[in-house]
Amino acid sequence: MDESTTKVTVRIPTALLREARAITGEGVTWTVRQGLRQIVAVRAQERLRELRGRRPITMDLKEVREDRNLDPY
Repeated sequence: MDESTTKVTVRIPTALLREARAITGEGVTWTVRQGLRQIVAVRAQERLRELRGRRPITMDLKEVREDRNLDPY
């Protein structure tokens, strides 16, 4: 899948970028992308928490249990 990209220039505190790159072990672009993905993931988790208890569970527990392979050998 082709993903379009946008070139941006940002001012990031040197120490913050250095620390983030040390954690990821990757370059600037990869590190920034991971940070942006993390922001998106956190927001998705927040939205799921907001729905807690508001949507009925529609799965059949008996069917789910029967579907499990309890003997992997």
